[in-house]
Amino acid sequence: MVDRMAQQIYEQYRGALMGLAVGDALGAPFEGLSRGTFGPVEGMAGGGPHKLEPGQWTGNTSLALCLAASLTERRGFDPRDQMDRYLRWKNEGYMSSTGRAFGMGSTLGKALRRYEETGRYEETGDPSAGPADLLTAGSGSLVRLAPIPMYMFLDGSRAKELAAAMSRTTHAAEEAVDACRYLTGLMVGAFRGESKEVLFSDHYSPVYHYWFFPQIKLARKVSAIAAGSSKRKEAEDLPASGYVIDTLEAALWCFWRTESFREGSLLAVGLGGCAGTTAAVYGQLAGAYYGVDAIPGEWRETVAQGRMIEELAASLLEATRQGIRHLSAI
Repeated sequence: MVDRMAQQIYEQYRGALMGLAVGDALGAPFEGLSRGTFGPVEGMAGGGPHKLEPGQWTGNTSLALCLAASLTERRGFDPRDQMDRYLRWKNEGYMSSTGRAFGMGSTLGKALRRYEETGRYEETGDPSAGPADLLTAGSGSLVRLAPIPMYMFLDGSRAKELAAAMSRTTHAAEEAVDACRYLTGLMVGAFRGESKEVLFSDHYSPVYHYWFFPQIKLARKVSAIAAGSSKRKEAEDLPASGYVIDTLEAALWCFWRTESFREGSLLAVGLGGCAGTTAAVYGQLAGAYYGVDAIPGEWRETVAQGRMIEELAASLLEATRQGIRHLSAI
């Protein structure tokens, strides 16, 4: 029984990280296109605004892999090391599928410039560099989230705290932070084997009644999503934009409406707009829920640097099993 449970968790860990990369690679060629302006998506087409080869993913996956590598190599949550790795991506193409950085959003760019200006690798560098005003509530932190719930799925409360701290490094707007906290809870629940009906129950949390404590309640629009708004909408109600509320709601809508990783991924890309971002956010949750074997084999075989992605997933699982303590107090 224990061996079967361990194998199941391993498949879910691989599914979460691989699902993020696969969703990103599927949607990236259609980024910025309006819904209905492109034909049915069947697989990894390549091309698009970044002229990618089939299976290549964007900076969204790159930063998720930076985060995963930081958690495992630093043996804990180290926001300065995370920001240093994001800078390596920006300046050197570290963890890129093409060897260069591309697709950097304006909020991420502002945060990295601020971090560089306050000291970068020196002790004076402020790793919580994300702008906090509402207009900067993009999806950049949400789309790289998966390594946090993977690392901390045994402690749902701590997982949410680390998700918030991770977001604030680049996206400190309340809605971006709370979207990360809420999706972390859903992913922890998925790793624990909860059904979709439970995950979509009113304000679900793996920590009982967590969101109803006044000091940690969710921002209003995130709270509406937690109350089930995505279940009641139709495709035409979903802008699928880069705004974190739109991204989260669209990804959850795809997850609720479908019964397989493939079906949900194609539905996410078909929404258009920020197709890669929506599909990547969907992919990390769906991958955690369905497991890696539910991701079509041809997609896993095509995705760039698949071996490295799976190795990082295995390293995160090993870190979880060892119960590594965190370097930073939040």
